[in-house]
Amino acid sequence: MGSSRGQRLSGMQKQVLSLYRGFLRASRSKSEEERRKIETVVSEEFRRNSKEVDRNNFVYIEYLLRRGNKQLDQLRNPGTTGLSSLRIDFSNINTGSSSHS
Repeated sequence: MGSSRGQRLSGMQKQVLSLYRGFLRASRSKSEEERRKIETVVSEEFRRNSKEVDRNNFVYIEYLLRRGNKQLDQLRNPGTTGLSSLRIDFSNINTGSSSHS
């Protein structure tokens, strides 16, 4: 990754990419079947949020990062076999407001 190619990433963008890579790394310690499920869920969640979340809503993005890091810590636990209990339904959260949930 040369600095002459593409745009430089913001600190928040780097955190999001680091979290994504963390999930993929953590999935390697699970069974092959669970690994595929985890990779699919993580990919879908990150892709969906990249389209639905306003990039200027920093408070909400920071919330998602904190929530994701907690989920990653849970996934890293050897007793956790997969992500089924970690899925989140964000459909009821208003991404345009700064209200607390």
